Amino acid sequence: MTAVLVIEDDDRIRLALQLALEEEGYRADGAATAEEGLRRQRESPADYVLVDLMLPGIDGFDCIRQLRRDDEVPVVVISARDDTHDIVAALEAGADDYVVKPVAIKELSARLRALRRRARTVAGPAPAQFFGDLEISAEAGEVRRSGHPVPVTRTEFRLLCELAEHAGRVLSRQQLLSRVWGYETGDERLVDVHVGRLRQKIESDPANPRHLVTLRGLGYKLQR
Repeated sequence: MTAVLVIEDDDRIRLALQLALEEEGYRADGAATAEEGLRRQRESPADYVLVDLMLPGIDGFDCIRQLRRDDEVPVVVISARDDTHDIVAALEAGADDYVVKPVAIKELSARLRALRRRARTVAGPAPAQFFGDLEISAEAGEVRRSGHPVPVTRTEFRLLCELAEHAGRVLSRQQLLSRVWGYETGDERLVDVHVGRLRQKIESDPANPRHLVTLRGLGYKLQR
C-alpha cells in the first residue's frame, strides 16, 4: 500500500489529512515536528511526504532541505501561506509541489498520483539539442551551458525537455501544467516560478532572456 507521511504540527489538520488519505486508499502516518518526521522517514520511508512550512523547531523549508540530502521522495508543501515568495522558497528548497490550505483531498490525491507517474517516467533515447550555448540531453539527463553542467531539479529538467521537444512553439501555462506536472487544473504560478528559476540558470541576462521567452498572454517557448 502506498504510504504518505504528513508532517504537520496542528493535530486537527494532521489527523484529518491522515483519515482522508486513508479513505483514498493510502497508508498515512503523521509527525508533529520536522525532527520527528525526518526520523520516521529514515526509519520507515514513505512514498510521499507532505510538509507544512510553519513547524516548531526546524521549519518546513529546512525540513525539505534535509529530506533532499538523503532522499528523492516526492515532497508536497501544504501551507496556508500563498505568497509567491514562499512558493519560490519552498520549490528552491526541493519541494515538488505546493498546495494552499484548505486542502481538497481529491485534488491532493490526484497530484500525488501525478507526481508518482512523473517519478517513474524515464526519458527515451534522443539526440542532444542546442540553443546557443545551452545543451539539453534528455538521454543523459543533463543540461550544460558553455560546456559546464547546470544543476537543475527533476521538474526543471522535465520542463526544459518539454519546451525543447516543441522548440519554437508556444506552450501555454495550462499545457505545461498538464504535460510536465500531470495536472488538468492547478496553480499556474508553479509554471511561472520554475521558468523564472530556469532563466537564472540558463540565461546570460535573465531579465532579457534570449532562449526561454514569454509570449504575453500566450505562454512560453524555447528558441534557438
